[in-house]
Amino acid sequence: MFGKFGDMMGKLQEMKQRADEIKNKLEATSLKTEAAGGDIKIEINGNRKILNLEISAAMQHGDKDELQEQLVVAINKALAAAEKVNDEEMKKAASGLLPGM
Repeated sequence: MFGKFGDMMGKLQEMKQRADEIKNKLEATSLKTEAAGGDIKIEINGNRKILNLEISAAMQHGDKDELQEQLVVAINKALAAAEKVNDEEMKKAASGLLPGM
């Protein structure tokens, strides 16, 4: 009985270690996206944390509603890219630890 429990605990420990490794890798992964023809640039990491946001001078003096709309587009684009990278890393990890995933 303890043999199977010990095996399960070992697997859980291995999964936690792998999850920590993935989190660190995603933290170090930098993705850059643009919107509004390059007037808005966002850098985000694989853990979905925005690292940098640049707005060109042309956008800063324009229409407030347009700027807000373009920021939403740029942020959603950056989040989608980060989500894709995050999902890919999690799938890789799960397939190594949990067969059939």
